[in-house]
Amino acid sequence: MLCELVDLDPAEWTHKTFTTGATGSNIIGLACGREWVVAKAAERNSGNKDVSIARHGLLSACCQAGMESIQILTTVPHSSIRKAASILGLGHSSVIDCGDDTYPYRFDIHKLTSALSTPKTASIIMISACEVNSGMFATSSLEDMQAVRQLADKHSAWIHIDAAMGFMARVLPSSDAAFTTLRACSAGLHLADSITGDGHKLLNVPYDTGFLLSRHLDTGLQVFQNPGAAYLAPAAATAASASTGVQDTAMIPSPLHIGLENSRRFRPLPVYANLLASGRSGYRDMIVRQVTLARKLAAYLYDSPHFDVYAREPGLSKAEVLDNVFMIVLFRAKDEAVNEELVARINGTRRIYCSGTMWEGRKAARIAVSNWQASVEEDWDVIREVLEEVVSGAGREEKS
Repeated sequence: MLCELVDLDPAEWTHKTFTTGATGSNIIGLACGREWVVAKAAERNSGNKDVSIARHGLLSACCQAGMESIQILTTVPHSSIRKAASILGLGHSSVIDCGDDTYPYRFDIHKLTSALSTPKTASIIMISACEVNSGMFATSSLEDMQAVRQLADKHSAWIHIDAAMGFMARVLPSSDAAFTTLRACSAGLHLADSITGDGHKLLNVPYDTGFLLSRHLDTGLQVFQNPGAAYLAPAAATAASASTGVQDTAMIPSPLHIGLENSRRFRPLPVYANLLASGRSGYRDMIVRQVTLARKLAAYLYDSPHFDVYAREPGLSKAEVLDNVFMIVLFRAKDEAVNEELVARINGTRRIYCSGTMWEGRKAARIAVSNWQASVEEDWDVIREVLEEVVSGAGREEKS
């Protein structure tokens, strides 16, 4: 149902599982990528099709494959990517930024091509669909994604997309020209090897409900199976039709053998309930409201004498800047003294909430519009009033 919601063919995404969140999903996706790229390197270098990190261990498998290292090539990586690299034995330094000097959230194809050509190094390409600070996508068109896919195929690299936030951009109506840019940014998701999603963001369900989609079930089973545990369910079971009881030819893998936990709660339930309750039209209406509110905020900040909108590409018109706004708006106060305490002032009003971050070495505020109740009509006046208060100094945190 999730695949169908965002126009991905469920039959092509054979490894599907719910996780604790985007961090868990990134660990699973990168673990599968690590397994796959080393196996491909061994096959390419020696013809050996039996090399496996899951079976032989990271050091032995890399030695057999003729690899000295595994790198993760990305742009403005989320902290969970470095965390996953640490857990998987690749190390923080394996995460290499191949971002453009002007647009750091976008790939510099020359840097990416050069990194992929590093001798004795296997590569995972990690693409951010809606970067956590700027809200920008690492690819701006299907052609961008196709170029990355061609490079990945040439160098036997795995493509993992962190779409924790950007997954739902594909729900936006293709018939509305206002969303053409965002639709283009998310157009290439189907070309990935694995995709991370996170339900507590735009699916609007509680924490602890992430998900992982991958095209490579065999790799997932290789990495996450429980070998020698006869008391556990088999790795895969034949499905029976609910209406006829007839055995289906499709195989449903046991969650025990395609994810991190053997014991877990029924994570899909809140997502399933929301999918049934809202449907495609309900989610589309919700996302349109959220994007429209985020863009109204960005337009106000763009015109304001008190604020700067961050992460906007040089040379773009106001309309083009707004076309790139999805759900995150990154901004700062022009008055440096105000900017130093901007986040505290905003949150001190107790009327809206934003998070503080750093962008290009400077403090910034970040507002993410992601609640299912978002309403342009009801919420905008509150947001505008708060922002006007904080620059005048009237919104300082109240003392209890």
